[in-house]
Amino acid sequence: MKKMNKMLAALLALMLTLTACGMAFAEQEARKIETAADADEWIQMLFGEHPEELDSAWELVPEVKTALDAAGGMKAVAMQITSIGEIKEIQPAYQKEIQGFQFFYIPCVFSTMSVDIVLVTQDGAVAGIQTGVFSGKQESASSDLASVELNLPVPSLGELPGILTLPEGDGPFPAIVLVHGSGPNDMDETIFSVKPFKDLAEGLAAKGVAVYRYDKRTYTYSKELADNYQLTLMEETVDDAAAAVQMLAQQEKIDPERIYVLGHSLGGIAIPMIDKVLKEQPVAACGYVMMAGSPRKLDELFREQYEFMFSVQAEAMEQAGMNKEDIFSELDRLNDLDALADSDAIQGAYAPYWKWLAEYDQLKMAEDITKPVLVLQGEEDWQVTMKDFGIWQEAFGDKDNWTLISYPGLIHSMTHGVMNDVSMNYMRAEKVDEKVISDIAAFILEEKK
Repeated sequence: MKKMNKMLAALLALMLTLTACGMAFAEQEARKIETAADADEWIQMLFGEHPEELDSAWELVPEVKTALDAAGGMKAVAMQITSIGEIKEIQPAYQKEIQGFQFFYIPCVFSTMSVDIVLVTQDGAVAGIQTGVFSGKQESASSDLASVELNLPVPSLGELPGILTLPEGDGPFPAIVLVHGSGPNDMDETIFSVKPFKDLAEGLAAKGVAVYRYDKRTYTYSKELADNYQLTLMEETVDDAAAAVQMLAQQEKIDPERIYVLGHSLGGIAIPMIDKVLKEQPVAACGYVMMAGSPRKLDELFREQYEFMFSVQAEAMEQAGMNKEDIFSELDRLNDLDALADSDAIQGAYAPYWKWLAEYDQLKMAEDITKPVLVLQGEEDWQVTMKDFGIWQEAFGDKDNWTLISYPGLIHSMTHGVMNDVSMNYMRAEKVDEKVISDIAAFILEEKK
């Protein structure tokens, strides 16, 4: 079990290192993977009776071939992957081009979890295998709640797919907008088997609160924004959250004077800026929920997170191709922002993004929030920790408009887990804890208007 957990941790780092050795076959012309149909055939072979045939039947880039020659071939890769569970379903592949590489996303359902196997190719040759958030179709539990498709307009880009989940009845209802954490998130904020925003939408609507959630701009328009060097937290998160409040206020079943905003993780960090922007809009929020939001700088959090991950799963991090010294050297470049060109990327974000964050002080700006604020923190959260919660408490614990609650046994997604299990917690299909949902509902419904 310990060995399996280490392997899974490597998968969750989103890179499966190809270290295997090919078997000898009669010489034949190797095929290229050029279409989704080719990827469908390739994955069927990987999980079929003879995955070793992939070593010679399909082209490999030299680096991958060398790695495969080291320890077991594609058969070993298949055995590693299927050790997480029996393969139950392979859904059709789809294709995207990213920076000259072709990415074939293949949604796979295993007995224990669902993930995408991402096949990366260069000029048709296999250049790597990654794992990613499951993007395929899933069976969802039936619900009597009404869900209305409500897309959010985005200037110059188009619109973001969104869903407004409504309680039973005619309304008008109080409502809350859900704002994502870091990275390109879908409207459910899917993290492998965990879907916290979907849980919040269904749980709060069942208690009388309408919930609006939408795909994040960097999720829907990842290709269009890939070379946008000027993107900051404003365009990525704040502007769309403020626009969502304005749009909700126009909906027939929504009470425009009872709209709240919930920010999770990076979305929580953005709450003070969202409040500032909304004060200049026709409709302002009447309260905020910070769920696992930090009062500290993002680069400080990154350092702390990497320190923790390397302390509890160093071998898995190395298997995933991550080197602690290289990561911290990259983060050290943030110490001299003036030396960075706009096109320089640190931890996946361009220099202007970091420069904006360097000037943003969410702890100081939070002093200007006059509306009710609810801060929620999981005590088993290693990404945003009880240290962050303590800073919020010290700054605002005695303020009448602030309420702070921490939850034993809950992790970053407000689901049950154990801190030292790191990302393994997200492989179980846990739901957001009912106490969290009840506390948010009470905060909204019991506020004096």
